[in-house]
Amino acid sequence: MRFLLPVVMALLVGCQSLPPLHEWQSPEGLGHADLGMIVDLRSGKVLTPQQLVEELATSAQVLVGERHDNPDHHALQLWLLQALALKREQGSVLLEMLTPNQQQKVGEVQARIRQGERPADLPEALSWQQGWDWALYAPLLEYGLAQPYPLLQANLDPEEISRIYREVPSLSGAPAAAEVQEALQEQIRVSHCQMLPEAHLPAMLAVQQQRDRRMAQQLIAAPKPAMLLAGAFHVRRDLGVPLHLQGQASAAEVRVLILAEVGESVKAEQADFVWFTPSQPLQDHCAQWRDKAG
Repeated sequence: MRFLLPVVMALLVGCQSLPPLHEWQSPEGLGHADLGMIVDLRSGKVLTPQQLVEELATSAQVLVGERHDNPDHHALQLWLLQALALKREQGSVLLEMLTPNQQQKVGEVQARIRQGERPADLPEALSWQQGWDWALYAPLLEYGLAQPYPLLQANLDPEEISRIYREVPSLSGAPAAAEVQEALQEQIRVSHCQMLPEAHLPAMLAVQQQRDRRMAQQLIAAPKPAMLLAGAFHVRRDLGVPLHLQGQASAAEVRVLILAEVGESVKAEQADFVWFTPSQPLQDHCAQWRDKAG
């Protein structure tokens, strides 16, 4: 069997308090030299899983960035929650995948599960959105719903997104900086295969940044220590949620970990730590845009 990293597994033998790491699930990059490596981007030092947990355990706000369709990222998020629970009590977990109109149902499901009454159809009970692959998120949700701390929404409702499209809100401070907005606009162009009409960019950018602002607001209000699980761009220090936390939380209170696929580049200005995983095959998501253009 192929495990996350032989060296890591050897280290875990001497650290029985940590939960076991899972086998890799993604198929590509299994022979890459960086596979399984955890890097402290501030110092360049390579960390063990134990050292990473000790670093994160001292922070009031931990932001973890994922690639949404990579199963290894979801497995590592669950592992981090379980490992951190051995170091200190968790105050809350916030999910990009949950919206305000789901929050009441999440609370009701948590209450039922704590009473030993797990709903037969958990996605239905949570009003889980089809855009998020339930099979990937289910283990994390199953674990989190059974914990004493709350699972909290960290996104916008569809109605809020519609209002942003109709009337773009203004921003000030670091998120409004030209270099931030230009970088986010380019990311939006790339994600839409360079085929998005330029006239749509201001609204798309506004939605992205209002999502970041909502995540920051929820983090500030959430019981501490809080962990946010979201897409990698949302948690980046130079572009995302941390910009909206400036003035609300000290740098020492916030730690950013990006789960990256081998071969990707993550810089010190983007995150505090990176953990390299195998890759998912690249999907030709541009096909639908080419079809429309044709």
